[in-house]
Amino acid sequence: MVLVDSYGRPLLNLRIVLTKPCNLHCSFCHAEGEDKLAEGSIEMTTEEVVRIARIAVKLGISRIKLTGGEPLMRKDILQIVRGISSIKGLEELSMTTNGTLLEPLAWKLRANGLSRVNINLPTVDGETYCKLTGGRLENVLRGVKAAVEAGLNPVKLNMLILKGVNDSHLPEMMDFARETGAVLQLIELEPVNISREYYEAYHKPLGEYEEMLRQKALKVEVRRYMQNRRVYYLPDLKVEVVHPIENTEFCMHCTRLRVTSDGKLKPCLMRSDNMVDVLTPMRRGASDEEIESLFRLVNQLRAPYFRVSA
Repeated sequence: MVLVDSYGRPLLNLRIVLTKPCNLHCSFCHAEGEDKLAEGSIEMTTEEVVRIARIAVKLGISRIKLTGGEPLMRKDILQIVRGISSIKGLEELSMTTNGTLLEPLAWKLRANGLSRVNINLPTVDGETYCKLTGGRLENVLRGVKAAVEAGLNPVKLNMLILKGVNDSHLPEMMDFARETGAVLQLIELEPVNISREYYEAYHKPLGEYEEMLRQKALKVEVRRYMQNRRVYYLPDLKVEVVHPIENTEFCMHCTRLRVTSDGKLKPCLMRSDNMVDVLTPMRRGASDEEIESLFRLVNQLRAPYFRVSA
């Protein structure tokens, strides 16, 4: 039985933030809507993460994504992946990572049950990458290739578009995705955890890219349960486009719920005023049924952030 919110949207996807820390320093990071400046945050244990995932699957959630911070900084990441992937009824376990730590772990993650991976890669220009993230591009490129070789499928490259920074780098990104067999995902900058000045300076609509892709595509697919995003099938490359900002269609088709790194259920990336704590009750001995009731409560708090006014 799948939970459905007050707007008729099924709850199918859960994003679990495993940790706040990251080994990069990307100015555009939205940190899954969490307070990036808060210190001393509590982290869930392996067992707590797996228990939350198990309860979520029991309530009809079929896809789980592990995020951060940088999830590969967790020393117990393989145990977490193994525990969640063994849950009966789960269709897919994926991860979003910056890819810098992925090369030595890709095969182990696949062997422990990880299905696929999204790798944040704003550019394949080394100098630009270093300026944006503080990291070394070579580490990520090796991580991408290792993930493909390990059989994580698909490997998606998340290219966040920044006006005047990497918006001219699309051809090179398309070439790299084509060469590695990865899917390229173009993402619009979101006004979350960044200043208004930063957003206004670097935000760029994705319309011109969509028009170019539409002209080249052999077919276009609409992913109904992924906010109606469009997927463009080129002769030798697949490109997805994600532009959620002030997008009523995106919000009206959202099927996600988030778990913060300190164990709170977060109904919407754009809001932090309607979260529900599940970790504290768990640590005080709450039963699975009591945790399920909190999931049901937060599902009713889900509402499209951008929606058509009556």
